[in-house]
This record gives sequence, structure tokens and C-alpha cells, in this order.
Amino acid sequence: MRILLSNDDGCTAPGLLVLAEQLRSAHHVDIVAPDRNRSAASNSLTILHPLRVQRHADGTVCVDGTPTDCVHIALASLLDQTPDMVVSGINNGPNLGDDTLYSGTVAAAMEGRHLGIAAVAVSCAAYNPKHYDTAAKATLRIVERLREEPFPGNTILNVNVPDLPWDKLKGFEVTRLGHRHKAERFQQTLDPRGRPIYWVAPAGAGADCGPGTDFHAVENGYVSITPLVVDLTRHNALEGLTRWAQKL
Repeated sequence: MRILLSNDDGCTAPGLLVLAEQLRSAHHVDIVAPDRNRSAASNSLTILHPLRVQRHADGTVCVDGTPTDCVHIALASLLDQTPDMVVSGINNGPNLGDDTLYSGTVAAAMEGRHLGIAAVAVSCAAYNPKHYDTAAKATLRIVERLREEPFPGNTILNVNVPDLPWDKLKGFEVTRLGHRHKAERFQQTLDPRGRPIYWVAPAGAGADCGPGTDFHAVENGYVSITPLVVDLTRHNALEGLTRWAQKL
């Protein structure tokens, strides 16, 4: 297959390079990724200034934009052939539960959803991982399975891999998104001139994290595969909301 590979950690991130090597063992891979770390960019698209593109000697394309920009411009302008799949990752750190709302890794996969086959976002569920190779092997397994039996094109597979050696994984588990506790308060400090600045505090720990959730699977040594869709409509509320709105 032809695979478009992107991420949100930047075009030189170790997770991207390890995954590219693994995927290239069986497929053609084009890399179009941000020129720097754009973590938590979510689905943002750059519209107030033009994008600049740099092509490296190895064929990697770096874009001074968001993960969504990268996939969008790749599909619309940069690639000579339409890819069969978009794969995003390997992210440095987990994308579990609420993280998916902010994740640039997931957003890059979402931008490729219209290709007619499930796009894949993959994260190593530890900060500064030691086993990117495990996540890369898991991703190749999932990509090969999708080639054998494609999923609907509106599905994004959000994959979180425990930071373990390959032979220590317990298997693959299909999960739902869990939920985190409320994040801590912003951390306030001072800049060198004594003016207040604020850092976003770490994400909250798992709240809804029992069996069946992505949190639980990763914690117990399983690769978590969560199917996501972009349609945010709460369909089971339409009938009740229609009655409610009649009195407006």
C-alpha cells in the first residue's frame, strides 16, 4: 500500500522515524509532518498565513503548520498519488480518554478519514518511551489487518501501546474511551522580568478507567484499539430536543 505518515511531535521525532522504518519494510511511505512539535494542536487548520514546505534529502516533507495542515496539504497538493491510508504517530505519550479531544496525533488521522479506509493514530503510552519498536510492530500488524479487511472510511482507530518489550505484551484489546479526572490548576510562576506566566498543568488521572476502557487495557499490558468517529451529533437526543425546541 501507499501510506501517508504524519504526527504531531515533528518531522524528526524518534517515534515517527521508527514507525517509518517498520512500515517501509512492507509498504511505500510518504512522510509529511510538522517542522516542530505541535502537540495538542487538535484539529486546528492554518488559515491566517501561508504554509511553508521544506523537502529533505530523504524525501521527508516538513510543514510549518499543524498536523491537520500536513495531511490536508499532502492530500490536496503535495502527493502525486493518493495514499491508501493515513497513519499518524508514534506519539510520545498516551492519547487516552479525553486526550483525544486535544491530540494532534488523532487529528492527523482524522484528516485522512475520507480515503475510504480507516485511518490509524498510534501512541506509545509513556513519556520518553523506551520501546517505540513495540508500538511500530503493533502498528504494522494493524495496518496489515486493515489491508486484509478494511474498516469503513469514517472510522479512526486510536491505538495506544504500553511501553513494554514486544514479548511482554498480553495482546490486542478493542476498547472504549475512558475519562480523566479534572486537570490540576494552572501552574503560575514568573518570567525573568517578574511578570506572571501560566503553564497548563498535567492531565488528570483516570476516573472512568475500569475494564473495557483504553486506560484499563494499557495498564494491564494490552494494546488498546478504540474506534472513533468524527460525527459529534448526539443522535438519541434529536427527538427529545425537537420537542423541546417547539416551545422556543
